[in-house]
Parts: sequence; C-alpha cells; structure tokens
Amino acid sequence: RVRRAGVSSFGISGTNAHVILEQPEPVTESGPEEADGTEAPSGVQPWVLSARTEEALRAQAARLADFLTDAQADVRDVALSLATQRTLFDHRAVVLGADLETALTSLRALATGTPDAAVVEGVAGNGRTAFLFSGQGSQRLGMGRDLYERFPVFAEAFDAVCAELDEHLDRPLREVAWGEDAELLNRTAYAQPGLFAVEVALFRLVESWGVRPEFVAGHSIGE
Repeated sequence: RVRRAGVSSFGISGTNAHVILEQPEPVTESGPEEADGTEAPSGVQPWVLSARTEEALRAQAARLADFLTDAQADVRDVALSLATQRTLFDHRAVVLGADLETALTSLRALATGTPDAAVVEGVAGNGRTAFLFSGQGSQRLGMGRDLYERFPVFAEAFDAVCAELDEHLDRPLREVAWGEDAELLNRTAYAQPGLFAVEVALFRLVESWGVRPEFVAGHSIGE
C-alpha cells in the first residue's frame, strides 16, 4: 500500500506542528535527455564524501563503491545526492569522474588509500579563499562555451566583456575563441582578451553561487 509517515515538532519555544507525508506517484525517468528535450549537463562530475575520521571516510567510499558496482546509476545523480543530501564532516574527499566506471575506480582507490590523480582528500580547516587567474598559454578553442550554454550568469558576463573588446579587434572575440583556428587564438591579440573574458565570466559565475575570495592573484593577463 502507499507509504505514509507522520512528522511532529513540539519545540520548547512554542512550536506545535504536525505533517503527514505520503509516498508520491512514480516518476517516469526521462533518461539522458532533459524534459525539455535539451541534453543534460555532462562532463566530469565531483563526488563529495565526508566523515568524522579518515577511517570512516575510506569505509564510506568502500560502501558506496559496493553499492554502485551493479547499479545503473548516473554520475550526475550520484554527484547531486552526495553534495546535497549528506551532512558535511571535517574529513573530506572529492572523487572526479566523467562516467561511472572511472568514478568507481577512483572511489575504490580512495577506499584502499591508493594514490589516484582523480581523488582529492583532506581535512577541513578555517583557511581563507583565494582565486588565481591564469595567463596566456592556458587558452584553448571552445573555452567557456559549455558554461555559456548552461549558465545565464556566465553568458551575460561573457557577452558584456566581448561587447567592449570587439570594438578593438579585427574579428569578434567569440568567433575566434569558439572557432577552429588554434593559431589565430594563440595570437596575443586574441589569447589575452579571450582569457580575460572567460575569467571574468567564471568569477561572476562562482560569485553567483555565494563564493567570495579574500585574496586574488594572477599570472600575466590574469594579474
């Protein structure tokens, strides 16, 4: 039968509340395509794990790997659940993976304490946040295009910078950055404006998520 649960809250401050929760109707999965027909975000996904101790963190990684070994899970769903549905403790690790198989490999490495390039592990502290802006040499064709398509905040900032810079360039900056001529993009006249536009948009994007740096630093045009 349909599952139901009663949840009560009787607080010392005078709270007196009771709600009844009922199991919802089954939702038909839309698969890899979103409901509006657009492709769901892809790429490398971060799996965030945390625990009270290092041993508990490795045990959690082992349990999750065992659970997902035979499951038909989507790396995006796992990433979302781990990031939003679990309490955050001091011992933390992030496993990076673009697909289930690679993420599971790194998860097992975390569980056994084996070094893995796709695993970042540490203990939370009270350190401050710094942003580092990269310089010429980090440019690449298509940089920022996926973020532009997925996040309006990024797109708005990128458009604003391009609109100012295009007045001083022989060709539209977006056309060069997202084109097919790597040599043209590598020219200083386009590489530096392109990086500047992308990094300003990146800053505005993380800023919209509530991330604020205490320090900023940069190399070359990043400075």
